[in-house]
Amino acid sequence: MIQKTSPPLLQAQDIGDKMETLMTHPVLKAFVCGSISGTCSTLLFQPLDLLKTRLQTLKPSVNGSGHVGMVALFIRVVRTESLLGLWKGVSPSFARCIPGVGIYFSTLYTMKQCFFSGRSPTALESVFLGVSARTVAGVCMLPVTVVKTRYESGKYGYESVYGALRNIYRTEGTRGLFCGLTATLLRDAPFSGIYLMFYTQTKKVMPQDQVDPALTPLVNFSCGIFAGILASLATQPADVIKTHMQLTPEKYRWMGQAIASIFRDCGLIGFFRGGVPRALRRTLMAAMAWTLYEQMMAKMGLKS
Repeated sequence: MIQKTSPPLLQAQDIGDKMETLMTHPVLKAFVCGSISGTCSTLLFQPLDLLKTRLQTLKPSVNGSGHVGMVALFIRVVRTESLLGLWKGVSPSFARCIPGVGIYFSTLYTMKQCFFSGRSPTALESVFLGVSARTVAGVCMLPVTVVKTRYESGKYGYESVYGALRNIYRTEGTRGLFCGLTATLLRDAPFSGIYLMFYTQTKKVMPQDQVDPALTPLVNFSCGIFAGILASLATQPADVIKTHMQLTPEKYRWMGQAIASIFRDCGLIGFFRGGVPRALRRTLMAAMAWTLYEQMMAKMGLKS
């Protein structure tokens, strides 16, 4: 006598099949690869991000003798907050970068498959891809970016990422969660566009077929370093503006006010404060993230 499978068992099997299909979907694989690469690079380079934020928010002295360099600030943080103080803000950094980098790479992968399947994008198309993917990720993760910036500044006493988000929403509303959106997009979208353009074009110039496969990660990392330096320099002013707007949203209601205030207090050089640690962090972080992402995608049999 043939036994019929019970409906609950059929439903469980159907759910299992759907989950297996979902877990093997290329877009989800791209998300996982991006999230893992973002985790590694965030943990390693968080101290540089903290130093960048602190340098951007230092108040200039009247006689100009209060200038503090990156090394001096590094020593000050270690002395006053311990070595672990350099990783202050790592929790919101994880909350932002793990899903954020995953969203970026999965969006990038999806757009490549939809618009450029079977061929490499041109320089201008790479800019379009980078800008679009970063805009999606930037808008999704902006509330956590606000929390991260305030954590790193040392001026807020938030106890958790969730508590900070709840506090900002209760006291400042939705506007507080998305303060600095324009400046953030003006920083992140061009950075990703410029970075992806230089990264892809540099890789095309490099003789990939003549390079030992064992050296491929090093070649990719070198291409990422070159692209990151150029992209960081081009977007530094927007990063300074973004930091000021997110730390004092009650003072800067729109971007023009922040620009005028920074120029009045610090001059043109004020727009490049924190440029060294940011360039180091963004360059190394992007190079590492892309290198790990491409290696993991290759292991999964997918073209990044």
